[in-house]
Amino acid sequence: MAPNGNRIVVYKGPGQVAVETVDYPKLEVPQDVASAMGMSRKADHGVILRNVSTNICGSDQHMVRGRTTAPAGQTLGHEITGEVVEKGSDVQFLEVGDICTVPFNIACGRCRNCREGQTGVCLNVNPARAGSAYGYVDMGGWLGGQAEYVMVPFADFNLLKFPDRDQALEKIRDLTMLSDIFPTGYHGCYTAGVTTGSTVYVAGAGPVGLAAAHSAQLLGAAVVIVGDLNKERLEQARSFGCETADISDATPLDEQLRAILGVDEVDCAVDAVGFEASAHGGGGEAPATVLNSVMSVTRAGGKLGIPGLYVTGDPGAPDEDAKEGTLKVRLGLGWAKSHSFTPGQCPVLKYNRGLMMSILHDKAQIAKAVNATVISLDDAPRGYQEFDKGAAKKYVIDPNGMIPAA
Repeated sequence: MAPNGNRIVVYKGPGQVAVETVDYPKLEVPQDVASAMGMSRKADHGVILRNVSTNICGSDQHMVRGRTTAPAGQTLGHEITGEVVEKGSDVQFLEVGDICTVPFNIACGRCRNCREGQTGVCLNVNPARAGSAYGYVDMGGWLGGQAEYVMVPFADFNLLKFPDRDQALEKIRDLTMLSDIFPTGYHGCYTAGVTTGSTVYVAGAGPVGLAAAHSAQLLGAAVVIVGDLNKERLEQARSFGCETADISDATPLDEQLRAILGVDEVDCAVDAVGFEASAHGGGGEAPATVLNSVMSVTRAGGKLGIPGLYVTGDPGAPDEDAKEGTLKVRLGLGWAKSHSFTPGQCPVLKYNRGLMMSILHDKAQIAKAVNATVISLDDAPRGYQEFDKGAAKKYVIDPNGMIPAA
């Protein structure tokens, strides 16, 4: 018998989240999506998951800070790992009891982009624009995943089943990162061209930046340098073998790189900060500063991966242009250095199976790299507060008490 309700994290206004009870999910797509896309609202292609784990993401934090157009009442959460408890009649390859990772991108598996592997910009799941995600503003109205239960559409296409239930629960602190930050960090490095012997600069030591740094190591980088203003987060980066650049220090970034490498440029760079960026030396918010700095320290002919989030609506931006995503990027510098840029959502399905195998066979220790920290659903508001203050932790919510003790 289905539960009477579903406890879920909800954005209540700038700086405020709460845990509330909503209706238990149904096998239905949002009405706006069904109407605009001409699809049946009934989701026989979907499943309902009892969430094993669901993580707080920096992208959620942008909404909670009031730095997007998210309305009060927006449900939160797009990093989901869960157990199938109900499935639609069209679901052929999943069974009740399977534990699966859920890509944060919602993808139909049928449109041109999905067929070409561009699942971050699916054309059939969001009336507002290409691409969608659970629990996020302007993403189609899909219910958030920081909850006890969630509905996942197009389940046979979207879900990746773990091969062994007991092993999955044993390694859940690592496997929970497959829904977003591990593939996203890896995507940033892969698109930046990281390979054997590369020197890599990762801007940002939050969870995505740390995931990118660990990914660079997996890809064979010779040196990985992580830059941030937060000394605790820089210490976390050093804990798994990274070099660091202290952006709060007045010493220019190129000089800090020279002290480490002997030269003032790297082969590849990753922007894991995004639009809420701060100027070097702690000089206040400067939305384009990270993009400009990574161009300045990347060699001519190099590549830049940009998994950091940039938005088209930021009511708290420091200037009118930035409020609509128009930033003062030194494109002329990038042109002069023949740089390649790859922004946008990570297509999680491209990477999650390979990264799962790396975890299951002990080649990747992503939970250690990002300092995975388990909290209860009721503690989610505290997790958001601590994360906003710069805690060097990746908060993993255990909404149903299924995560084994460490």
